[in-house]
Amino acid sequence: MRIPVSLISILLLSMTFTSCKMPEGPLKPSGDVPEALGWSVETILEGLEHPWAVAWISEKDMLITERPGRLRLVTDGILHPEPIAGVPTVFADGQGGLLDIALHPNFDENHVVFLTYAAGDKDENRTTVARGVLSDHALTEVQVIFETNVPKRGNQHFGSRMLWLPDGTLLVSIADGGNYIRFKEGGWIREQAQNTRNHLGTVVNITEDGHPTSNAPFVSQADVMPEIWSFGHRNIQGLALDAETGLIWANEHGARGGDELNLLTPGGNFGWPLVTYSREYHFPRITRQTTKPGMVDPKLVWSPAQAPSGLVVYSGDVFPEWQGNLFSGGLRSGEVRRIILEDTTVVGEEKLTIGARVRDVRQGPDGHLYILTDEANGRLLKVVRG
Repeated sequence: MRIPVSLISILLLSMTFTSCKMPEGPLKPSGDVPEALGWSVETILEGLEHPWAVAWISEKDMLITERPGRLRLVTDGILHPEPIAGVPTVFADGQGGLLDIALHPNFDENHVVFLTYAAGDKDENRTTVARGVLSDHALTEVQVIFETNVPKRGNQHFGSRMLWLPDGTLLVSIADGGNYIRFKEGGWIREQAQNTRNHLGTVVNITEDGHPTSNAPFVSQADVMPEIWSFGHRNIQGLALDAETGLIWANEHGARGGDELNLLTPGGNFGWPLVTYSREYHFPRITRQTTKPGMVDPKLVWSPAQAPSGLVVYSGDVFPEWQGNLFSGGLRSGEVRRIILEDTTVVGEEKLTIGARVRDVRQGPDGHLYILTDEANGRLLKVVRG
């Protein structure tokens, strides 16, 4: 029996739509949401090349990383013409390059700056943390304090967001290594996110000198790297501490859909790639499981993908109605999500449509939200009432 071509087309189309359907699980993935009201943006600065992170060194001065490998000083909205000298050599390709920046908690006294970046080349590279002293428009006394204990190849998935904890130790997100990349010892490299003998797919907890912390959850277990704080992560690019509650939040890239907002807990296994709401980029399911005993469920799942980036808990007085809310940037969505919480439960979302890839979201000393756009002519934007 000959099947008509038109019927074959319908069957193939039906199969495509079926393969696109998101896996079912405890959470209903979040789609489009209403636009937030009463805000607008002002452009503070243009001319940045793929900026990745911003940190304030005073009320008027800030440092901004550019992915190609430059650290820039901005004073009162004016970009210094020369990059800051002394930045380590970076592997600037694809998602790699100079990434996050964090100031030492006692920066006003010691002027110490921490940077994360991709180091190496296309065949062997590592997520790396270095520290240096900012002096006379240069970084001095630069030293590498941490790097992943195994190299990877390719130019994907470095993670690299940093967060200081109240105890003076540092969290650093390390991604799983990339899509469809083979690990040197066999299997997909992303499977290493469940292997606690290396740093891939983890959040690590280190001292300011790069050593394991004394109270890390696995510090006394011989089969776990002592720096590991949590594991089973794909690619965290937003970390935020709620100073009021002490809770630590992270946003994390899925593959096709299935981006996550997670409440991080020390010692937690967050499941990747054994449990996930996301699919392969060519549509098949990665796994049929979205939850599993002993693994931590996300608090929010985004499908379609947001491609989440910077994350902050807002505490300013400019928008008092936003206090205690999370703000999560979106690279693919070109928006910032306002995430409304009751305790640890997400009870609502709104969007701030930016219309460009949002790489970082931070709260400035003046209580405003600031946004970096990931563009060849990247911008620093300020969220104001309007």
